[in-house]
Amino acid sequence: MKIAYFDAPTGLSGNMILGALLDAGLDQGHLTRELNKLRIAHYALRITKTKKLHLAGTSFNVEVAERDRQRNLADILAIINKSNLSRNVKARSAMIFRRLAAAEAKVHGTTVNQVHFHEVGAVDAIIDIVGACIGLEKLEIEKIFCSPLPNGQGRIVHAHGILPNPAPATAELLKGVPTYAAGIKGELVTPTGAAIITTLADGFGDPPRLEVAAIGYGAGSIELPLPNLLRVFIGEARIPAEHDAILEIKANIDDMDPKLYDRAIAKLMKAGALDASVQPIRMKKGRNAVVLEVLCKPGDRDKMIEAVFSETTTIGVRVYLTAREKLSRVIRGGHKISSLGTEIKRIKPE
Repeated sequence: MKIAYFDAPTGLSGNMILGALLDAGLDQGHLTRELNKLRIAHYALRITKTKKLHLAGTSFNVEVAERDRQRNLADILAIINKSNLSRNVKARSAMIFRRLAAAEAKVHGTTVNQVHFHEVGAVDAIIDIVGACIGLEKLEIEKIFCSPLPNGQGRIVHAHGILPNPAPATAELLKGVPTYAAGIKGELVTPTGAAIITTLADGFGDPPRLEVAAIGYGAGSIELPLPNLLRVFIGEARIPAEHDAILEIKANIDDMDPKLYDRAIAKLMKAGALDASVQPIRMKKGRNAVVLEVLCKPGDRDKMIEAVFSETTTIGVRVYLTAREKLSRVIRGGHKISSLGTEIKRIKPE
């Protein structure tokens, strides 16, 4: 299975994703020919080799003769669907724009059909999104994974005025995705970049096991204290397991009635934990204790921590982002079927 892993220490945008794919071997001529099928006029692609703090990468930009009119979702989908692009590229591009429209509608308190895009409705965003889908198809990428994404500091100048960082639509798109404060001023993840990666990525976390065949660097447009480059690794997965990231929440407890552990575990599972357990340990001064371990999705972090504090006597927890490899699972005919690639490994009643 061919996979791509995007490493985004300075965030990502639509043009950075395309720059990374081009740097990793996507043929520029093929990209241009496929984009011409959109039949959009008055733009030119500027693809150049550049350096960010002495590290080389590829810069991808769309130069538009004049700022394009605003478009709604129906306008954009019509452009995509009337083109001669492949069915896969059309479907992926439409999925990205629908997700983006839903996020914009949520933050503006309107409906998907009433959203009028500004920056993301212009020619450059359409090219970025459709171009990324063209590149992933041409490079035969079957699965996409991404690192946790950084949040920038400061404010963002936007069509709607001065906005918090990340922009409201970006924050909406990144719900459920592991993020962290990078301590860098500037917009690190754009709405277009967030829409592409959150729609297409199969998981976020540490790099999966793969035999790397190509590495590409896509250059960002702003200057930062560290190289503003999005890195993509492309190669064959060593183990055809599904890959994601979960949170591991731990606490050492030595002052709780052992009869209450079962109730605490039951409450944590009811609150949405993926798993919860206790393990006996020996602490300082010869005290007997347990380690409480809770596994959960990143988006359930606060809910799980609150449940731990409510159901146990601990006064502190440790939180880790942990990569997870798992068998793919489907429910069929009343049975849970777990597979590694195309090989069925487990079948049990569900």
